[in-house]
Amino acid sequence: MAIKADRWIKRMALEHGMIEPFVEGQVRENVVSYGLSSYGYDIRVADEFKVFTNVYGSVIDPKSFDPRSFVDMKADVCIIPPNSFALARTIEYFRVPRDVLTVCLGKSTYARCGIIVNVTPFEPEWEGHVTIEISNSTPLPAKIYANEGIAQVLFFQSDEVCEISYKDKKGKYQAQRGVTLPKI
Repeated sequence: MAIKADRWIKRMALEHGMIEPFVEGQVRENVVSYGLSSYGYDIRVADEFKVFTNVYGSVIDPKSFDPRSFVDMKADVCIIPPNSFALARTIEYFRVPRDVLTVCLGKSTYARCGIIVNVTPFEPEWEGHVTIEISNSTPLPAKIYANEGIAQVLFFQSDEVCEISYKDKKGKYQAQRGVTLPKI
């Protein structure tokens, strides 16, 4: 990028709605940090969670997903059982430009506790709330704080637009709102 990354992200967010709501600086006081950083943006997890449960003995099948595999909850804190996971969504809604690819990575504060956020790209012209998979790799219950940072999004701008965007492909997760389960 020809201009500083943080200025580019700020301009794209404010002028083109790339990130809404947008927090212009890092919020760090007594929270897992979120907001604009030097080369990315730290996203927040909303208070809507789907916590994995095996109470029905379902088989996890991405082609025929049983929604009973999760317990829905709305809370300021989510406790993920040992060696389990939860789905959540971001507070932020993204509109990725046609010449940009992003990569979403878990925050080190959670990773140091054995809590892993799945690495995922946001393709050019994808938009929506990000559905995040949060894994507890420990033998102990793990606490996730709603309305605080959960992952960082890194932005990679190309010098040309892609030939076929996510929007062009009519991607199945386009314009998703809320926590979105797997689709075929």
